[in-house]
Amino acid sequence: MGQDYYAVLEITRSAGDADIKKAYRKLALKYHPLKNKDPGAPHRFKQIAEAYDVLSDHRKKATYDKFGEEGLKGGIPQEFGGEDAWTTGYVYHGDPNKTFKEFFGGDNPFADFYTPEGGEINNGFGGLRGRGVKKQDPPIERDLYLSLEDLFFGCTKKIKISRRVMNEDGHTSSIRDKILSIDVRPGWKQGTKITFPKEGDQGPNIIPADIIFIVQEKNHPRFKRRGNDLIYTSQLSLGKALIGCTVEVETLDERILNIPINDIVHPKYTKVVPGEGMRLAKDPSQRGDLIIEFDIQFPEHLTPQKKHLLQQALLS
Repeated sequence: MGQDYYAVLEITRSAGDADIKKAYRKLALKYHPLKNKDPGAPHRFKQIAEAYDVLSDHRKKATYDKFGEEGLKGGIPQEFGGEDAWTTGYVYHGDPNKTFKEFFGGDNPFADFYTPEGGEINNGFGGLRGRGVKKQDPPIERDLYLSLEDLFFGCTKKIKISRRVMNEDGHTSSIRDKILSIDVRPGWKQGTKITFPKEGDQGPNIIPADIIFIVQEKNHPRFKRRGNDLIYTSQLSLGKALIGCTVEVETLDERILNIPINDIVHPKYTKVVPGEGMRLAKDPSQRGDLIIEFDIQFPEHLTPQKKHLLQQALLS
């Protein structure tokens, strides 16, 4: 005669889904090897897991109720089961910890109170009397890459996350998607953190972790950012560096600035254009500066005639 899964879970055959889940939860916690040091606990823990694996599945349960453990594991003749009958026997995967983890939606719920070797942790509440104290998981940090335009104008970013959430029964969990909305404010800088409290994985014995997004600036084709200032590098020939010129700069808001350069441009020279930098986070009506740096292009060679002319102009 096969084993009685209902007896293993200490329930009657009229038990419903909620009763089966409640019984498994109670017995799995009671006989978990990290808590129960009785030599027979591991075997009992495995029996409980197998019984739950069968009775929590409507198809397996129906087969077991009609044909018992022998029919469940030995297979059902087609003429008895109809089109949906099992023609191969049921085999439990043999890992009660897998069943336990799937049920609770996480690792060992005793982690806050027991060491991996099974010893109690002194938590100041008299051992297990502190079991009601939940521990929050460490924050989950993710980079949020934004362009300078995003940080100049501000924008809204929608980000989809997948997380484990508790089901309505309060015991099991599943993976679900959620959309988080981030309102990027003008002037935010690299390193700005946006926190979504308790949006991490849920579990029966933890406080969900906070999810933190950290702003990272994307490289820009024209500008580099330095605090609230924008740095623009203009390539300038040696001749224009000496006699002056006008530098054309396209701004983040697509305006064209024509900046006159009347000074002699040397390698360390910079031109500051006030109020044309990034918007300030505290007051977006205020802006940093645009700083123009120069990359002077020296000629690779000069003809004798040009050398003579330069000698007359520069050394006379």
